Amino acid sequence: MTRTLITGLLALAITAPVVAHHSISAEFDMNKPVTFTGTVTKIEWTNPHIYTHVEVKEPDGKVVEYRVEGGPPNALYRAGWRKDTLKVGDKVTVSGLRAKIATSTNIGVATVTTADGKRVFATGGGGGAAAAQQQ
Repeated sequence: MTRTLITGLLALAITAPVVAHHSISAEFDMNKPVTFTGTVTKIEWTNPHIYTHVEVKEPDGKVVEYRVEGGPPNALYRAGWRKDTLKVGDKVTVSGLRAKIATSTNIGVATVTTADGKRVFATGGGGGAAAAQQQ
C-alpha cells in the first residue's frame, strides 16, 4: 500500500464516527407514542443530545426512570433553552416515541410540558429544531 492510501484510510477511520448520526426511525418506533407524568431526576446537557431523566411511578407501584432525548445543546440554546430551563424536582408531562428496543427506557421526538404549562419541544432522536413556548 502506498503512504497516501494508508493516510487516507486512517483519516476516514477517524472521521467517520464524527459524521455518523442516527435517524428517528432507526431508534424510535413511530407507532408507539407514549405520554407520562413524572419528576425530573437528572439533566445531561451534553453533545450530541441532551437527556432529561424523568422518574415515573407506574400503576403497579413500580418506579421507572425514562431517558428523554432532546436536541443538541447548541440548537436548544438558540431556541431559548438554558441548562436551568428544567430543574431536578420539576413535575413534567412527556409526550414522545418509545424506543424500538422493548427493554429501553429512551424516549425520542418528545415534547415536555412543565406543571405551569410551558411546553419545551425537545425533538431529539435525529430530529431538527427545538423550541420553548408559553401556552
